[in-house]
Amino acid sequence: MKDQTVSNALPLPLFYRAPQALSLERHRDWRLRMGDYRFAARTPYVPMVIGEFVAAARHYPILFADAELPSPVALLGLGEDNLFVTDGAWTEGMHVPAYVRRYPFGFVATGDTEQFALIADTASERFADSGDEGVALFEDGKPSALTHQALEFCEFYRRDAAATAAFCKALKASDLLVSRRADVTLPDGRKLGIDGFLVVDPARFAALDDATIVAWHKSGWLALVHSHLASLDHFNTLLARQSARTESADSSQSSANLPVEHPVHC
Repeated sequence: MKDQTVSNALPLPLFYRAPQALSLERHRDWRLRMGDYRFAARTPYVPMVIGEFVAAARHYPILFADAELPSPVALLGLGEDNLFVTDGAWTEGMHVPAYVRRYPFGFVATGDTEQFALIADTASERFADSGDEGVALFEDGKPSALTHQALEFCEFYRRDAAATAAFCKALKASDLLVSRRADVTLPDGRKLGIDGFLVVDPARFAALDDATIVAWHKSGWLALVHSHLASLDHFNTLLARQSARTESADSSQSSANLPVEHPVHC
């Protein structure tokens, strides 16, 4: 692994603050400590890859970020919070997106467009640059088993991200994506709006020509669209979670404002 600093010329990816390409020279003594999901607690949506559509569609709305090349995201909250992280723990039994699971590791393209380097967000509290706590990134001058596992996971994610981009290009080329806005009203009267996202238009999808339908069936893209459309029913789940969290916060605030009763001593 070559010693390499990740350029900050472009905006950093979600979660990453100080990514560096892993190298023996720079990170020889670094270790990875145990951690939780607090880093994702204030993230209402995260990127997704098509390999997890089926699993994610069981729990979250899958939308497409409105960009030059639309990309799928899992919607995790209606405001500024991730409604599935509490005290650092992800809700048990819910799918944790691969983008979240790979952190604090990632990958970056090198000079060769076919080559990628494993990176680590050195600003993550999980990394220690010395000491014995945690699992070593390098052992005996070579990448440890942990680093190999991280590299394999990130390589799998990279390949799935490339397949995801191809799927999104097809959606755009077929003009299936349309803007949608969701407005919800919480029990306390607050209104929240979700915009800046795209969804597949069911009528346009149903009107695809036979040749496209056959090609998309063989590539597995039809199933992806159906998973996306089915996932939109989870807006009601998010609303219920947001309402419960709001009521809990209001209750805690009310309790905090109650007068303190001093004991009477006889």
